[in-house]
Amino acid sequence: MFSLSEYTSPRKLHRKGIMGMNKRNHSYIGRYNDRSKYPLVDDKLKTKIIAQQAGCTVPKLIGVIANQAEVKKIHQMVKGWPGFVIKPARGSGGKGILVITSHKDGTYTKPSGATINEQDVERHISNALAGLFSLGGKNDVAVVENLIKFDDCFDGFSYEGVPDVRIIVFKGYPVMAMMRCSTAASDGKANLHQGAVGVGLDIATGKAVRAVQFDHPVTHHPDTGKALSTLQVPHWERLLVLASSAWEMTGLGYMGTDMVLDKEEGPMVLELNARPGLAIQIANGAGLLPRLHHIESMGTPVDYPKPEERVAYAAKQFGAKAQF
Repeated sequence: MFSLSEYTSPRKLHRKGIMGMNKRNHSYIGRYNDRSKYPLVDDKLKTKIIAQQAGCTVPKLIGVIANQAEVKKIHQMVKGWPGFVIKPARGSGGKGILVITSHKDGTYTKPSGATINEQDVERHISNALAGLFSLGGKNDVAVVENLIKFDDCFDGFSYEGVPDVRIIVFKGYPVMAMMRCSTAASDGKANLHQGAVGVGLDIATGKAVRAVQFDHPVTHHPDTGKALSTLQVPHWERLLVLASSAWEMTGLGYMGTDMVLDKEEGPMVLELNARPGLAIQIANGAGLLPRLHHIESMGTPVDYPKPEERVAYAAKQFGAKAQF
């Protein structure tokens, strides 16, 4: 078990293979991600379009609210949808996401059971349009999507929210993965900074290897008591291939891919991220650098491997041992 607080110097962090933010920004994001391609992943609407064009399943789009004059249309827009999600198209870090599980007669119910009224929903959308939750604080649009129904196999692993899988992809190879499981502390959102549990996953099997909350090791979900060591993500190879193919989709060399398993639709692409966070290392109890250096040492062959071949290679090279 470890956390970054256990290391007191950059030298010790480097020996463990932990990648810091400066290294990530300079050596990987700056070197391998063409800034002209950022809009493809910074804008959730554009991400949805390129994912669909690549044959990926994505959450169904209910509608888009682009300006203040359209805000009051939200209630009619979602009338035929039992549950829905409102998110800023260019939001970051899970900010500005409003999840509604049911609504009736102007009362909207959140995953926690708390209710809000029509004015609250409109105010949230107005804040999103004003850029309150968005990169750089620029004006944005609000995307309204169908509510994901997470697979029954995850019962107890997440609380009042949909768990998602984050996979770091480098030069088309999946190198590290975790599942983010929402908690009461995270208000039903799969965001580690807000208190979600991060479960490190064996890249070869999708089985849990370790789990943390607020950077500290945990063995059971804090709200449900579910043993996190029993987590194994189904359809694992399909998810890895989906993540790996995001390289062809975007042309970004270093990225985070966020996916979910819908009860009815199966694996879905939720978001792609050109600046993925580093907490995935804490969840896995392992540093990214050795894996990234390994991929870099391979060079660039004339006939580049297909996504399925890259997945098989990564599984063989980076398979993990459980640390619970």
